[in-house]
Amino acid sequence: MSNKPTTTDLEWTELDQRAVDTARVLAADAVQKVGNGHPGTAMSLAPAAYTLFQKVMRHDPADADWVGRDRFVLSAGHSSLTLYTQLYLAGFGLELDDLKAFRTWGSKTPGHPEYGHTTGVETTTGPLGQGVANAVGMAMAARYERGLFDPEAAAGESPFDHFVYCVAGDGCLQEGISAEASSLAGHQKLGNLVLLWDDNHISIEGDTETAVSEDTVKRYEAYGWHVQRVAPKPDGDLDVNAIYDAIQEAKKVTDKPSFIAMRSIIAWPAPNAQNTEAAHGSALGDDEVAATKRVLGFDPEKSFEVTDEVIGHTRKALERGRAARAVWEKSFQQWRDNNPERAAEYDRIAAGELPKGWQDSIPVFEPGKGVATRAASGKVLQALGAVIPELWGGSADLAGSNNTTIDKTSSFLPAGNPLPEADPYGRTIHFGIREHAMAAEMNGIALHGNTRVYGGTFLVFSDYMRNAVRLSALMHLPVTYVWTHDSIGLGEDGPTHQPVEHLASLRAIPGLNVVRPADANETAIAWREILTRWTKEFGKGAPHGLALTRQGVPTYEPNEDAAKGGYVLFDAEGGEPEVILIATGSEVHVAVEARERLQADGVPTRVVSMPSVEWFEEQDQGYRDSVLPPAVKARVAVEAGIGLTWHKYVGDAGRIVSLEHFGASADGKVLFEEFGFTAENVAAQARESIAAAQR
Repeated sequence: MSNKPTTTDLEWTELDQRAVDTARVLAADAVQKVGNGHPGTAMSLAPAAYTLFQKVMRHDPADADWVGRDRFVLSAGHSSLTLYTQLYLAGFGLELDDLKAFRTWGSKTPGHPEYGHTTGVETTTGPLGQGVANAVGMAMAARYERGLFDPEAAAGESPFDHFVYCVAGDGCLQEGISAEASSLAGHQKLGNLVLLWDDNHISIEGDTETAVSEDTVKRYEAYGWHVQRVAPKPDGDLDVNAIYDAIQEAKKVTDKPSFIAMRSIIAWPAPNAQNTEAAHGSALGDDEVAATKRVLGFDPEKSFEVTDEVIGHTRKALERGRAARAVWEKSFQQWRDNNPERAAEYDRIAAGELPKGWQDSIPVFEPGKGVATRAASGKVLQALGAVIPELWGGSADLAGSNNTTIDKTSSFLPAGNPLPEADPYGRTIHFGIREHAMAAEMNGIALHGNTRVYGGTFLVFSDYMRNAVRLSALMHLPVTYVWTHDSIGLGEDGPTHQPVEHLASLRAIPGLNVVRPADANETAIAWREILTRWTKEFGKGAPHGLALTRQGVPTYEPNEDAAKGGYVLFDAEGGEPEVILIATGSEVHVAVEARERLQADGVPTRVVSMPSVEWFEEQDQGYRDSVLPPAVKARVAVEAGIGLTWHKYVGDAGRIVSLEHFGASADGKVLFEEFGFTAENVAAQARESIAAAQR
């Protein structure tokens, strides 16, 4: 652990200090005005945040999306004013009125930072620890991007080299997701990642002694991080010189991520509120705000006081940004001149385009043959990997089961890893048994840009990932979750591994598209559609979750309408359909067999395969009615999970063959038989529905 004396070359003037103190009173005023929020951390962290935005980070406030920028993640998202005040001071587009509108309807300054809503916000944070994992994902993506475009450059010499800075609090580091992500970051030796820990010893319930006694710094040493501890000044304020020095030291360590522990006093220098849990999540009160202003030399009668000198000084970040970008642009142009083929590839990827003819690589599977959709997905991924270099991903230690190995000869692992396939720029990510962090790291990878990522585990373990998956949807991020072993059909592992409520639960997340293909060809079409839907534009992208079988299922002729989410797989014969059977995934073949029985008895029966309810709902009413004619009231939905999704599709006369309880440990075929997922039962339910529709 480094704890070297300060030998700083930081330029720090009285105006810099006044700007820091201005950020403090702005945070206090903003929370006081709206009556709720988290002022304390924003007040105590102001020196560190200001140092990052004004003295350390490479960014251009006039173009927040500049590809050469350093990234900043505020994992402690409740302290959003830590970020908003710096975006305002530096000139990212926020103005004083935006701070005055903090946490109010339609403002640019919501209670927690929201990606795509406020310029300069790199990710949506709030659930603690997510930002730490996002930052790890960004650092991983930065390395992979460098491998795509400039792998031979010396360390620090590529236009694709940049740093990811993350500020986390005690809560972030108590959440298990940060431990998962930090462990992986150490293993991956992500030297482009700097995590600053606001060690203020306060959480909502009071002093962190209520819940924590570990040595966090030693924990990060054990993860393989380069660690430093920065002591506060004698008066308790953060020491900007020591923080600056620690960051510069961290940037020199290229073979480890860096952890900087900053001992702070929450709400410093509020005379009575500092170092109290009340300052964490409550307004200070008019008297305490006024007293704090007196301590800092501000007029207690004024609110949101920012002098022309201060804002003029801090907005020089715009000039520095232009200058930094000009230097970078020269380096970038030199790279382009020296690497015309890679530059063309960069332009394609940056534009969100896929290689010409990429669809031609997708395999078509022979009808009739039984293939597990997880196996089909693996073949599709390997085929796509050969033609789409920006596509990469892996699994939470289940690659052999998930079939997520895009390249067996290339693993994303740091230099020095003993495995023969290790490559710092490798294609296959080994996330380890860390599902929650994997999902949030995938979000960070997508947010970083210029690559496309997927990650796999068993569908039942989507529970471990759910919060990060929800944030994927909230941010409209084009990440792809590969969830295999998608029903009781997985068999003997039993109810702990058999998803029952998961499909319906995931479909309940707004903006997440769940795709459960019926066979190998639907799986191939699903992958094609997912990649086609990828977009850079905020508000139009979407995460996808593929639910895939362990067991083999019959392969049908490919039908392009599968990309519409629902389509007629087999239509009624001998007249208009009397009943419609709707099914997904491995239950489609059960519906097909039931149709054969019904047709043999003279009952015209249509089978609708609906791999994605979300895609189907996007279609116009005319198409949906052509698939599910309103006049046909007799309907049966078949899915080996709870039936919550299907009531709206089957109506009052309909029937649902579902699983409203947990599974059991036995062969998958036995379980399907015992729990009623048979052609005989589906046909019987169809007859019941026909009778009900005729009443």
